[in-house]
Amino acid sequence: MKNAIIILMGIIIALLIVGGAIAFTNMGSDNNQSDNTNNSVVEDAQDTVKNATFADDDSKSSSDDGVYVVSEEVKFNAQNGEGYYREVTYSDGEFRQFDVDTGELIGSSYDSDQDKLPSME
Repeated sequence: MKNAIIILMGIIIALLIVGGAIAFTNMGSDNNQSDNTNNSVVEDAQDTVKNATFADDDSKSSSDDGVYVVSEEVKFNAQNGEGYYREVTYSDGEFRQFDVDTGELIGSSYDSDQDKLPSME
């Protein structure tokens, strides 16, 4: 009888170890899938922002005035609680933020852009 209990305990422990290994492996797969989803969001956002247009030339940075893009980064829109936006930082220290889905300008530190931003009301 004692041998049967020891064998049964061994089987239960082996199942727990195997189950833990499978769960750990699946957690790694979910993280990779999430990363792939985020990468596709980033790539889609890059295409959207590249195709964004502005109402006038004042809102565009050009090499004529010596201002150039320093960095572009897609970030989670925590203020809205969902979605992503692309933040573009320029060499003059200013920035613009674009909705990744529409390419719409949703934030900017440039005074000339303030009238183009969506109303906060």
